[in-house]
Amino acid sequence: MISGTTALSFVLICLLGAMAPGPDFLVVTRSAILGGRKAGIAAGLGIALGVFVWVVAIALGVAAILTASAIAFTVVKLIGAGYLIFLGVKAWLAVRRGDYSELKDRVAPVVAPKEAFRQGLLTNLLNPKVAMFFLALIPQFLPHSASTAQTLQLAVLATTVAVVWTFVLATLVGSLRRFFSSGRVRRTMDAVMGTFLVGLGIRVAVQN
Repeated sequence: MISGTTALSFVLICLLGAMAPGPDFLVVTRSAILGGRKAGIAAGLGIALGVFVWVVAIALGVAAILTASAIAFTVVKLIGAGYLIFLGVKAWLAVRRGDYSELKDRVAPVVAPKEAFRQGLLTNLLNPKVAMFFLALIPQFLPHSASTAQTLQLAVLATTVAVVWTFVLATLVGSLRRFFSSGRVRRTMDAVMGTFLVGLGIRVAVQN
């Protein structure tokens, strides 16, 4: 078993990584704005599942292939970048359509929890830098003779951190959804989010 001190240090570093602005942050925020608290939490659960998959992949040695193979890393990176740009373009198209006049009267969310979950999961799984982050981080918190069970323990801790942080973020943003129901605010947020997502996708694509 991982010691309490080691586990706490690992949790704090994972929390700082989760709080850093990036694709996961943008997807949870946008989902909470468009679909409310439930959609934001669903996106967060998708991201958390992605974290768990990556850490388990590291335990099995699969993630190491991405760092060893430039081609594999580039393919996953470009697919992930394309997906971020796709989400950003969708936001831009919403701005162009300008269908914001009846938002206050709508009952159904613009983004359903199921769709938000899928977006969160794909955004995380298609980001090879998540694998690199944990591939560099996890060995620092494991003994030389670490077992798979100890690695999985860290996977559970990392997943828990992702769930808690995205739950807090989705709740905060979702509680302000009434404010975001204003057509003018929504148009501005879609434009800003779309720009950030497209810009982030381009940055991911061109970075080594």
